[in-house]
Formats: sequence, C-alpha cells, structure tokens
Amino acid sequence: MKEKLLEKAIQMRTKAYVPYSEFPVGAALLTSSGKIYTGCNIENAAYPSTCCAERVAIFKAISDGETEFTEMAVAADTKRPVPPCGTCRQVMSEFFDPDMTIHLTNLNKNVQTVTTDQLLPFSFQKEDME
Repeated sequence: MKEKLLEKAIQMRTKAYVPYSEFPVGAALLTSSGKIYTGCNIENAAYPSTCCAERVAIFKAISDGETEFTEMAVAADTKRPVPPCGTCRQVMSEFFDPDMTIHLTNLNKNVQTVTTDQLLPFSFQKEDME
C-alpha cells in the first residue's frame, strides 16, 4: 500500500493550485475502511487562506464521515523528503494515532517514514483543553 499511496501523492501534485509559491504538494490518505483520499495544496492571494495538501485530504475524509486513518503519503519536488508544515502537523495530531505511519517523499522517490508523534512530539491535544 505504501507504494500506491506514494504514487497517488506524486500524481496529486499536478492538480495543485499554486500561482504564488509555485510549490505543488500532493497527499494521499488511507482510511481503515480501505478508501484513499487525496489532496493537493490550494493557494489564495490572502496567504492565511491557503490550504495544504495534507489538510485537504484529511478534511475530505472527515467530511465523508471517515475518522479512522492508517497511513499517509506526502510528496513535493524538494531535495529531501518533504516535511509537513506546523499547521498540518497539528491537524495530523488531532486526527491520527500517535503511531500512525506517514511517508514523506520527493520526486527522486527518496522516502522517509515517520509516525505522527515523531512529526510533532509533545503536541497540543484535545485533552489539554479539559
């Protein structure tokens, strides 16, 4: 499944709307039901309104009622496997188990596999609001 997710993430880059940064990113998210949700980054002239590929895939899944995830891949044209931004890491920590696998890659297919907890150790959690 890892290879399929990586390929879908790379393909999703072509759908990105990135007229400002010219930095297309793609993501593919596997649910526990076996469905794959994809996302690409979508920019806006008002940068805070921009949404990253990872969050697009997560939000699409959530809006379809999917809440259990098993694996994700993220791809961009970077020198190293692309790391998610801080906002995406926080969203991942909200919806992914701490030990969920996330594959990060570039177009050279260098892959780094990490867990949610490795991406954002000591993250702010919903339990902190109680």
